[in-house]
Amino acid sequence: MKRTWTQYLPDFFKRRVETNPQLRNIITNIGWQFGDNMLRMAVGLAVGIWVARYLGPEQFGLLSYALAFVGLFASFALLGLDDIVIRDIVRDPGCKDETLGSAFFLKLAGGVAALFAALGTILILRPDDSLNHWLVGIIAAGTIFQSLHVIEFWFHSQVQAKYVVFAKNIAFLFCSLLKIILILTGQPLIAFAWVAGFEVAVGAAGLVIAYKVQGNRLRSWRFSPTRARSLLRDSWPLLFSGVVIMVYMRIDQVMLGQMIGSAEVGVYSVAVRLAEVWMFIPYAIFASVFPAVVEARVSDEALLYERLQKLYNLMALTAYAVAIPTTLLAGWLVDTLFGEAYTRAGLMLAVLIWANVFANLEIARSAFLSSMNWTRIHFVTVSLGCLLNIGLNYLLIPRYGGMGAVVASLVAYWFAAHGTCFLFRPLRRTGIMLTKAMFYPKIW
Repeated sequence: MKRTWTQYLPDFFKRRVETNPQLRNIITNIGWQFGDNMLRMAVGLAVGIWVARYLGPEQFGLLSYALAFVGLFASFALLGLDDIVIRDIVRDPGCKDETLGSAFFLKLAGGVAALFAALGTILILRPDDSLNHWLVGIIAAGTIFQSLHVIEFWFHSQVQAKYVVFAKNIAFLFCSLLKIILILTGQPLIAFAWVAGFEVAVGAAGLVIAYKVQGNRLRSWRFSPTRARSLLRDSWPLLFSGVVIMVYMRIDQVMLGQMIGSAEVGVYSVAVRLAEVWMFIPYAIFASVFPAVVEARVSDEALLYERLQKLYNLMALTAYAVAIPTTLLAGWLVDTLFGEAYTRAGLMLAVLIWANVFANLEIARSAFLSSMNWTRIHFVTVSLGCLLNIGLNYLLIPRYGGMGAVVASLVAYWFAAHGTCFLFRPLRRTGIMLTKAMFYPKIW
């Protein structure tokens, strides 16, 4: 008899998994995404540490500033279509080619717009800094290739993450090897920007190959003005929400670079990198559970809220499992991995890691808002969090540098995910559910 991974589970859990095909499929999908991201975390962190040590705080700060700066515009290339495309394919599988084709051309136009917007803005902000112009331009060019990442939405709608894992890991490992070669051969900073842009293109090529191997054809995609308008009508609040989210995730590094200097950005970026390296966990859970949330929304309201509470609890529990040990080991971790040049990042990390609790809950809450099509409310909540973050950064960075940015991020993440729920009547039940998850994250 063929043995499966379920045979290694405890008996009480194995029975539930083996009698519930949807649960088994979700857990398998999460497993693939966890494997993918564990590999990315291990390799990415190791190579990232090597790059940071090689470049030093000043040049590493310049690279981090350029990456953060491009990130402010990257959401224009995404257009907020991710959840909408997945939702539409789950609801109506027959619309696959029309939906993917329309989303592809929309994202292609968004990528071109993001490239020119990033270049134009950096030329205005730093007219005499040619190095920054090149760094931003090279990295921003990668947003054009993100248009082919609509293929990823198809695989997620089918809860088949393993194909995305194979495709994107090839690009990731290849480009990680390139970074090592750059370090060993003593290449300049600009070479690392080329690798960052190149990785997006290689990842897109891998997705195309995986899509074709599964018997699908890009030629079958069709652009439909009606479908494009429908996608944009539902996604524009998510587009602006994505822009706002990216702003309050990256504006701290940009403001640090403008107000303090590249070296401070380099130190702060180490804390951000070590805090964000764990964010694959909530995204892997979200990608696997979201189709089930959409199905519950259609069939049974009670089941919807039951699944949501379990999702919130799981997100909070995983955040605590990371935050507590990281807080205790932050100083030692930074000194050991990055060296004394980045020592001040230890205290920053010990505080910033707690923002992950609210980031996890925000990701989980977005599943509810997308399934209800309450995208406008989502936009308002993240906008308020973004404005609070910018205001606090403006007040705290001049006085406390990177630590001021840490406090601003922590407060803004809490307010956007949890605090704003009590400002809007439709979200008050969600606010209570999130509170319960934070204080008693029971998942069984």
